[in-house]
Amino acid sequence: MNLWFQMFYGMPARIINHEGKAVQGIMGFAGGMLRIIRMTEPTHVLVVFDGEHHNPRTDIDPDYKANRPDLSDVPEEENPFVQLPDAYRVLDLMGIRRYETTVHEADDVIASYTYRYKDEAQIVVCSHDSDFYQLIDGGSCILRYRGDKSVIVDEASLMEKYGITGSQYVDFKSLTGDHADNIRGVEGIGPKTASRLMRDYGSLDDLLLNYQNDRSNRIKVLLNIGKDRLPVNRGLIRMKTDIAIPVSIEDLACPACDLSTRQIIQQAGLL
Repeated sequence: MNLWFQMFYGMPARIINHEGKAVQGIMGFAGGMLRIIRMTEPTHVLVVFDGEHHNPRTDIDPDYKANRPDLSDVPEEENPFVQLPDAYRVLDLMGIRRYETTVHEADDVIASYTYRYKDEAQIVVCSHDSDFYQLIDGGSCILRYRGDKSVIVDEASLMEKYGITGSQYVDFKSLTGDHADNIRGVEGIGPKTASRLMRDYGSLDDLLLNYQNDRSNRIKVLLNIGKDRLPVNRGLIRMKTDIAIPVSIEDLACPACDLSTRQIIQQAGLL
């Protein structure tokens, strides 16, 4: 879904097919999938989409993702969900397995695959959602796809950027909050301070037990005010890793993908 939105809104020009339908989003999506596969050369691949269903995290906090725009009233040509069946058709044509969630968030399904197979193979999660940084370790990394400007975020780059490990990312993000998901952090604590606290205390649990001994009086005051929010944030940010695997790994073999983007779109009847 991250890649679909990226391409639907990010393509530089509007492309219309013979039926007068805008297809630049689906062309960008198909081209992006081809480039991602050629970059990573995977043996297995799965594309996961969020379905329309109740989000269990809103039971923890009703404000979770409440800042997302309502697209139900926008014109069809501006609504990415209207064209989502075209993305499904293209993936089927390419021979790439897809899965649409029915209960959990797509993040939880991806995290469960990662934890299930990270000791058997190198896992690459393709997304711009930084929540996936919590999955980073020696067996998994994150690809932030931007064409020629794509970057891999691994243990070394995460440590260089934030001074933390993947296993500390949930606690780190609990402190700072997440504007994209409408999660309030501790007011006054930004990434630099959160990074220092993770280095000094190691985990959120140890921080909450010992912050009254911190060298900064300001931190003591801020955590006194905001500490009750932290367990809630951790419950929202931490991905589930025990979701039942919906598609067997044996059924996820990566296809050859030797068609061009235009050929795929044409075979799908969209150009």
